[in-house]
Amino acid sequence: MPRIRLLILLLILAVVAIASLGVGSASIPMEEIFFTLIGEEYSSVHKMIVVDIRLPRMFLAILVGAGVATSGAAIQGLFRNPLADPALIGVSGGAALFAATYLVIGAELGIASAGIAASAFVGGLLATWLVLEVGRRGGTISSMLLAGIAINAVTLSGVGILTYLSTDVELRSVAFWALGSLNGADWHSVVIATSVLPVIAIFLIRGEQLNAITLGDREAGHLGISVARLRIEIVVLTALATGISVALCGVIAFVGLVVPHLVRMSLGSNHHVVIPGSAVLGGLLLLLADSLSRTLLSPAELPVGIITALLGGPFFIYLIVRQKGRLGL
Repeated sequence: MPRIRLLILLLILAVVAIASLGVGSASIPMEEIFFTLIGEEYSSVHKMIVVDIRLPRMFLAILVGAGVATSGAAIQGLFRNPLADPALIGVSGGAALFAATYLVIGAELGIASAGIAASAFVGGLLATWLVLEVGRRGGTISSMLLAGIAINAVTLSGVGILTYLSTDVELRSVAFWALGSLNGADWHSVVIATSVLPVIAIFLIRGEQLNAITLGDREAGHLGISVARLRIEIVVLTALATGISVALCGVIAFVGLVVPHLVRMSLGSNHHVVIPGSAVLGGLLLLLADSLSRTLLSPAELPVGIITALLGGPFFIYLIVRQKGRLGL
């Protein structure tokens, strides 16, 4: 039954992906999109819009959504907490801060060769390490989550400070990280985004261990699992996937929180199903959000992070109310 539902999700994703190629400030009929994709040309302008703009944007939305959602699923399984996600534990904020720092002062400090993606990865990794260290000293999962919220707030405040230090040109780029957008999608960014696929594959391979760790660290240890090693591996992979996503699209809020929980509600809690389910549903959700961002105020475009926050915020409140007894909140 979960496999059938997963196949249905894949079919829906395929349909939405094709439909997304026709929506935006310039509406393109589905018939013309089909013939463009198979090599026939109705209009050179429409062909350029589909092939050079919307097609890479579609693939980027799917890859980034899949990477962020599966990272959220892995983090939730690792922390045994449905309220955990890459943003709440500081990964997104740290990645955004380091990426913004690179944009504003990186060239002046001579670190231009580091690259935005590398800067975002280092920032996400350092922020996550701080959260894990505070959680270790606090001794509870809740203290780790609260530390993540605090670090996330500090890092986003740092992004705000950088906006005052930036030039007009840099300001637009810094604002991109804070709000999230797929407007800069091209085939080069799609190639970079494919690096999340090995991360998703490793998460899937670690599915059995993530299933075991939900029983508790001691029980997982009795089953021969090195909990400390697994924790470091998951955290590093999450920082990698989230850092790449932030570098390419900015901060995409709540996808890593909402999607894994929806998958568990509909497909079960087995991580061999949760990981691929989160990948498909994450790509679908971000693709829908991007399509809405292009059409709601057309020809103007809303940042996709606003759409995902508007969708995920109320659901996050619902999760807090539903889980408050188990979390001790």
